[in-house]
Amino acid sequence: MDGERLDTLQRLWTPWRMSYIRGDAGQDPRDIHGCPFCDLPGRGREADAESLILHRGDHAYAILNAYPYNPGHLMAVPYRHVAGLDELEPAELSELAQLCQRAVRALKACSGPDAFNLGMNLGAVAGAGIAEHLHQHVVPRWSGDTNFMPVVSQTRVLPQLLEETYTLLAPAFAEV
Repeated sequence: MDGERLDTLQRLWTPWRMSYIRGDAGQDPRDIHGCPFCDLPGRGREADAESLILHRGDHAYAILNAYPYNPGHLMAVPYRHVAGLDELEPAELSELAQLCQRAVRALKACSGPDAFNLGMNLGAVAGAGIAEHLHQHVVPRWSGDTNFMPVVSQTRVLPQLLEETYTLLAPAFAEV
């Protein structure tokens, strides 16, 4: 090896996350303008796969998170642009809860997670990345899915691309 060091490190490349890390507006590959939760469904059903929209209801829809914590991390989102849970109409609130239930069933059917995290961050101080448009997260969890990477290097290891997750989850979502 004459002076060469053997590099045995494995590298994890996630260049798609850089726009999120830097907070670059408009750098998302889906070219979001304004509120993404208003913009994406407004593009029409023909753009659902590109927009990662899994299901459309009357008052709310389900969409894969573009910056997931785990494969299958999705959100239930009301169409109406409201920030507070207390601002939702009863039909919107009901459909939001039903979409989360449907998401859990679909994820169980196609991915077999061991558990789930469901939740809302209401307001920027509470951790909401898009505080002005309420959304509920559904995050599938598996035993051993957390390791040192998020703590040490602020990086998540995702074993599945968003497009693969969409292809797997969309049919399961339709069946439950």
